[in-house]
Amino acid sequence: MKIKIISDSTCDLSPQLIEKYDIAIVPLYVVLGDKTARDGIDATPEDIYEYVEKTGKLPSTSAPNFADYLEEFRKWRGLGYEVVHFNISSEFSSAYHNACAAAQEVGCVEVVDTRNLSTGSGLVVLHGAELASQGADAREIAQSCRSLTDRVEASFVVDSIDYLYKGGRCSSVAALGANLLKLKPLIEVTEGKMRSGKKYRGNIDKVILSYVADKLKDRDDIDRHRIFITHTKCNSLVPAQVRNKINELYPGFEEISETVAGCTITSHCGPATLGILFVRKSK
Repeated sequence: MKIKIISDSTCDLSPQLIEKYDIAIVPLYVVLGDKTARDGIDATPEDIYEYVEKTGKLPSTSAPNFADYLEEFRKWRGLGYEVVHFNISSEFSSAYHNACAAAQEVGCVEVVDTRNLSTGSGLVVLHGAELASQGADAREIAQSCRSLTDRVEASFVVDSIDYLYKGGRCSSVAALGANLLKLKPLIEVTEGKMRSGKKYRGNIDKVILSYVADKLKDRDDIDRHRIFITHTKCNSLVPAQVRNKINELYPGFEEISETVAGCTITSHCGPATLGILFVRKSK
């Protein structure tokens, strides 16, 4: 039986990785005033920045609906594939529940809640794609990927919390205090939810390197198969500096992939956000 790997657009995988692993993408929707666009198709991160600059408001995002998933799953089942579909954490979006309802209608579709976002989800998607290339069936892939989700370590450093404030994810008092103190908050994904971690101070480019050091130094529990550097519109020199820092602190990764975050992360975190995302070793 052939296997088709599908993900929603929040996985933030690069076009090169999507092509390499033959992954189908179901886009979320981005609502920019009276315009509704498909993430990565009709809307890009640049559209987010322009909209915020013009209006002072954030666009909203919405999940693919039941009909979207039904159409996608039926297409691949009709072509003779078993399907494994991956979603952003069910704590963040109704996408997972909509996909499950469509999967039940179609049959032979496994839906995986990645319990993560951005390339935290992407790590789980690529694990599934690699298993598919090795001949695993849909159920085996889904079971292995679900067991992997607890070992994904995803975090980001945010330059400004203006976008988080506009999106209702922090209070005006917290936003004012953070801006006055020039704080750069660490956002971590734990048990499928985002939480605030350490607060850094200083220039974001230097803060990012301090954050990478905090995440990697004195560690011996990281799987060296793959690590992501995922960012939004940051200084063009910074990703290369982060790559060098990774090689210095935790050498030997088989693959260091740089990706630009899509509309979902951009709309919540704004520009000059960067994260490193990887998998911990199994115990």
